[in-house]
Amino acid sequence: MEYDITQPGDLSLSPGEARNPGRRHRDVLTTESSANDPGLTAESYEFLGDEDVPYSRYTSQAFYDQEIEHLWSRTWQWACRQEHIPEAGDYSVYDVGPYSALVIRGEDLKIRAFVNSCPHRGMQFADAGSSGTGKQFIRCPFHGMSWDLQGGLREIPCRWDFPHVKDEDFGLMELPCDTWAGFVFVNFDVNAAPLADQLDCLPEHFKNWGLENRYVAIHTSKVLPGNWKMCMEAFLEAYHVLATHRGNRKQGGAGWANAQYDIFGKYVTRFIHGPTGQEGQSEDEIFAQMGSMFGDMFGNETEDLRPGMTAREQLSETLRAKEGAALGVDLSSTPASIMLDSIEYHLFPNACFFPGIRIPLVYRFRPLGLDRCLHEILIMKPAPDAGETPPPAPVVHLDMETSYTTVDGFFLGEVLDEDTENFHRQWAGMNAAFKAGQTLGNYQEVRIRRFHKTLLEYLPA
Repeated sequence: MEYDITQPGDLSLSPGEARNPGRRHRDVLTTESSANDPGLTAESYEFLGDEDVPYSRYTSQAFYDQEIEHLWSRTWQWACRQEHIPEAGDYSVYDVGPYSALVIRGEDLKIRAFVNSCPHRGMQFADAGSSGTGKQFIRCPFHGMSWDLQGGLREIPCRWDFPHVKDEDFGLMELPCDTWAGFVFVNFDVNAAPLADQLDCLPEHFKNWGLENRYVAIHTSKVLPGNWKMCMEAFLEAYHVLATHRGNRKQGGAGWANAQYDIFGKYVTRFIHGPTGQEGQSEDEIFAQMGSMFGDMFGNETEDLRPGMTAREQLSETLRAKEGAALGVDLSSTPASIMLDSIEYHLFPNACFFPGIRIPLVYRFRPLGLDRCLHEILIMKPAPDAGETPPPAPVVHLDMETSYTTVDGFFLGEVLDEDTENFHRQWAGMNAAFKAGQTLGNYQEVRIRRFHKTLLEYLPA
């Protein structure tokens, strides 16, 4: 059954209760293998208000400066993957705003993070965004003072000139550092609450999805035009797919407006959307429609829906076999939703994790100033069950005008280029607007509203 999604909803409903007509995504999940995974079937929405979000939160230099001082200095952020620094002396530098952390594996193989600044005269130990292997100690390139990999003072050239320096008081400033699902997190607040507090439900939801057993197959880093929040928020909703992404619009129709949005707390939100078919369609019709969406999976072969199978389960079964063989991974017990759907968890303030097999992404956004940001994307493929895991892919740096389609093997290049085209216009429009703020949908854009409520908790009133 086709629905006209431009018609007003039921005005007798309470704010936030209205939904897209037709099949609910969660109802579909509970009829398939996904029903056995409590993370996938979890549902948690709350109405958070409908007032406009001021454009000044994006365009004001004063607001941006408050974020730098009060947000980025006090939140957990993933800095690298554990496989980026597998051996003692391997390091990676993480930077945001003026803050910089040297993340390094010690001789005891423990991962630590230190402020990337020499206690002597402030020289950085390593350049922003750099990485390396096999350091035997941490040495300042300015005057040669050095520290061991655990941060203790090792040597001061011309030590006779520093009788006032005590070894125990001249170690490196260690930052809170922890790991989850193969990611290394740092916090620039030395009195930070544990990482687990910010992760909230993520460890429980992801416990069977194997993010720690994946490797970085592609890593892009692209400069985007616009405030970091504006760019990131485009990826917190699927509402824009209907108009922005031409190919997906043709394949999915109004079903793209049937995504599920969840608020699990002030730090973690989620959407799930993917092929479900529309109300009134037979499973054979849904299977034919999905076949056109996943045509690359079948090649020149044709396949009919088998008796007793739903379209999603048979498509998942085919995908488990083909993708599993290609990756060298046993996917036989992987739920249909993990195989088929776009599932995105946002971890405040700047990270998105997708546990899916077909869409195995991780994002992070970092400000480069009020009007530019850095968007990094990792394609995280499952590590093969046998043999060596490939090393992490090197970073491919893209400037603002370079297309994602120039990256070898990047299947989402065209889609991301369409998003980037929007950012140019949206940033210009925000600055040109006479209206004071943006008006959000109560359901489809609730994750943006939750993000702003948490953001304001970090900033002065």
